[in-house]
Amino acid sequence: MMWYQLTIKGCASNLADAFSEHLQELGAVSVTLLDEADSPVLEPAPGATPLWPDVIIQALFDDEDIQQAALHALKTSHPHCEVIPTELEDQDWERAWMQDFHPMQFGERVWVCPSWTPPPQPDAINLMLDPGLAFGSGTHPTTALCLEYLDKHPPLGKSVIDFGCGSGILAIAALKLGASHVCAVDIDEQALQATKANAKNNGIVADTLSIGFPDSLTEKVDYLLANILAKPLVELKSQFQKLLNDQGVLILSGLLTEQIDWLLDEYTEGFTLVEKKVKDEWGLLVFQKTKTITRKQ
Repeated sequence: MMWYQLTIKGCASNLADAFSEHLQELGAVSVTLLDEADSPVLEPAPGATPLWPDVIIQALFDDEDIQQAALHALKTSHPHCEVIPTELEDQDWERAWMQDFHPMQFGERVWVCPSWTPPPQPDAINLMLDPGLAFGSGTHPTTALCLEYLDKHPPLGKSVIDFGCGSGILAIAALKLGASHVCAVDIDEQALQATKANAKNNGIVADTLSIGFPDSLTEKVDYLLANILAKPLVELKSQFQKLLNDQGVLILSGLLTEQIDWLLDEYTEGFTLVEKKVKDEWGLLVFQKTKTITRKQ
């Protein structure tokens, strides 16, 4: 059986829902939204279904005449969009999708592996993690930078906060690298559910991992990881200070290289920069909390 696809480029995200409904009315059996400009969604609003600023829409049809009629209708109603028709051979779509994801190595010991693939190095630090809706499967440079840092500086016996945990990938990595306890927090309930599921799939002992919203944090820790947007990183500085022990380590990522100097300026008081790394136009900054000395009057 042949399938017939239309790929629509040049669609703004605010039109994606209307486009999808229109395609279904035109006879599409499925509609898929893809990121057109490689713009990651790092910190969605609570309860929101995030979309990228520009999307590619792929509509699948089981009849060529219906596809051609839809193509004509879209060219008439949306002349500003590029609409590309293609034919697809029938295949096992689920298996084809799975082939796009393979084990990835970070540093010397850490691997992120989808559940359907045996770990290439069984004795390594293997995180079994399937791609899903919650952000964080290791494919984005900011996540990779954090995993590489943890691999190089394992938090042996340390307490850790994963602030903006997404899928829980950094929390799970910290525990597998020897952390004594991790608090994984996020503003999105979906992320918390994903973290719980991934922790269970990785055999994480329940009493070593706490999962909740940021307002649940009360105890000071040795390490704090925050892989979120640059603006919240600046806004949360005072909270990060309160959550870290004296000499505690703060690992910040999620910022573009052009935002690094701005963030460094904001962190001149209370923190000392100990490491800076850049990968594919994204940055990671590592600070040590400096002890505040109160002088007697």
